[in-house]
Amino acid sequence: MVQESTMMSADADKKVETPQGCTMMSTGADKKVETPQGCTMVSAGADKKVEIEQRMQNLCWTVSGDYSLRLKLDVEAFERSKYAALYDAVKQGAFARYFSKEELGMYLVKKLYFGADERELLQLSQMCVDWAVTDKVCRERSGVGEIRRRAFEELLEQDFHRMATTFVGQVKISVMKEAVYGQESMTARIRQVADQLYALRDAKETLEVIRCLDTLYNQLIDQHFEEKYGPLETVLAVTMEELKEFDWKDFLEEELYEEDFDRYLDQLTHAATMMQERKKEDPARRTGARVILVDEEAAAKMYSYMELNYGRSYLDGREQQRRNALLCKGAHGDCRLYFTDGILENMVRKNYQSEYARRAREVNLRIYGNYYRVSEKNISYLTEALKRSLLARNERETISMDYGKIVPGKLWKVGRSRDVRLFQKELRRNTSDFAVHVLIDASGSQRSRQSLVAIQGYMLSAALSNVGIPHMVTGFCSFWDYTVMRRFRDYDEGREADMRIFEFHASSNNRDGLAIRAAAWSLSQREEENKILIVLSDGRPNDQIVNRRGSRNPQSYCGEYAVRDTAQEVRKIRSQGVSVLGVFAGEEQDLQAERRIFGKDFAYIRNIMNFSHVVGLYLQKQLDETGI
Repeated sequence: MVQESTMMSADADKKVETPQGCTMMSTGADKKVETPQGCTMVSAGADKKVEIEQRMQNLCWTVSGDYSLRLKLDVEAFERSKYAALYDAVKQGAFARYFSKEELGMYLVKKLYFGADERELLQLSQMCVDWAVTDKVCRERSGVGEIRRRAFEELLEQDFHRMATTFVGQVKISVMKEAVYGQESMTARIRQVADQLYALRDAKETLEVIRCLDTLYNQLIDQHFEEKYGPLETVLAVTMEELKEFDWKDFLEEELYEEDFDRYLDQLTHAATMMQERKKEDPARRTGARVILVDEEAAAKMYSYMELNYGRSYLDGREQQRRNALLCKGAHGDCRLYFTDGILENMVRKNYQSEYARRAREVNLRIYGNYYRVSEKNISYLTEALKRSLLARNERETISMDYGKIVPGKLWKVGRSRDVRLFQKELRRNTSDFAVHVLIDASGSQRSRQSLVAIQGYMLSAALSNVGIPHMVTGFCSFWDYTVMRRFRDYDEGREADMRIFEFHASSNNRDGLAIRAAAWSLSQREEENKILIVLSDGRPNDQIVNRRGSRNPQSYCGEYAVRDTAQEVRKIRSQGVSVLGVFAGEEQDLQAERRIFGKDFAYIRNIMNFSHVVGLYLQKQLDETGI
């Protein structure tokens, strides 16, 4: 045990002195208990839960030396694994004493912000925390070593088969067996990981623990993580504003958000110090697919939340209802559309979301400044390419007709030929018979390339403005059961509206099929004969559905289901005469999904310098061929 004077005894009626000299009685019926703060409580013999919680609480407080420490204790775990639960309490106290729980917790949420696997990250963090504190606490509390040994024995007996199914679990088995039985035979790969963990015995700063954890995650779980998102310094540089914008927990009211974020942070930090796995886990959460059921009271609050965090809608209530009834059908039957000019344009009141949007605009403009010469070159190239195609459409064309201006040289055909085309008519094709809608995926998966996506959208919009083609630019994302259609510029606005695209920022999920349907509907309302839809996306439609009781469509919108629905929507609007180009700006592993969605008419933009060339060729093709 830790020390006779610091733990409650499992035997009845044993008197125990706490570090502050308080007296505590255990297990007997109706015993008086005085806590370290001097409070008195009565524990009935039948109320084992209270007794166990007090026991674990005192253990954690004693090891940490901080009796104001906020604790999160898993009392139910004590019934499954007595010593494992006690050792978890020890580790909580020890890590709070020697390191910073807050610093570790912030690293974990920042790593998850970039898409790290929560389950694997927490497994590795549990081992890192264990080896960072074990020698330190054992030197001060000799009884801890015995608790730790018995905890490992319990876990090896109860969870061996489950842990053995993954490599990280195999590492956990090997280091626990070596701690219990001495030198353990390990494979070279497991020994390498074990040695990295053992090196944490000498760690003095929380950053050393974080650095080891980050290295192990990138080596064992996601070898491309650093290549995609950057090194540890990039992860640690994420701001609180960015974290609070992320959908950590489903919430309705802004004033509850801080509390929810802190609660999630506490849960995550607690889980990082545990040796036991959480027994109840939603299997959908591991795949990122969740279906959440909300009651009518919660649903009633959604609209005010949308106004507060996405800006007021530019449609009145009746028009919004009409569009929802018209467009939200089939796979999207329980969804709604929300049309807005953004929080900076139609703010309800200043909040963290408006501040995040303002900062995102500043970052986008700063990155645009770095790419200014490249961007202007792209805009110039695309403008000239479009002008050439439009000029060709402006050229006069004379064709033979059976009416029009007579051609004297053809009068000889009268009575001698069946060809009655004795006249000429001069035709001039109309350059104003095109409308373009640029639809940009603004979901959280675009966050790592947010500024570059904004620059791509701006270059395309600026070139279309230069040649006078009416066009609309919209960003889309999904929150709760709303798909937000954020309008950056409308069809007939001037070129000054193009700069609003730099207000683009990524958040939440994406229901591509519904967004494409809504964009195509807006094109259908235009008088222009020829319509073009350009979709900038990452090929990963993924939306967390929020359903009310009795909803008709409980299936989560992700994976194969979402890709198939989006592809069907693209085929449907093409059959209605709308030309659709998919511009892919995602990761290579999602390229096949993008190809399935858009077929042959999609472009893979590997480098921003190629953007105008690729998109320009497609637009030229449409201008040259359509309507001739």
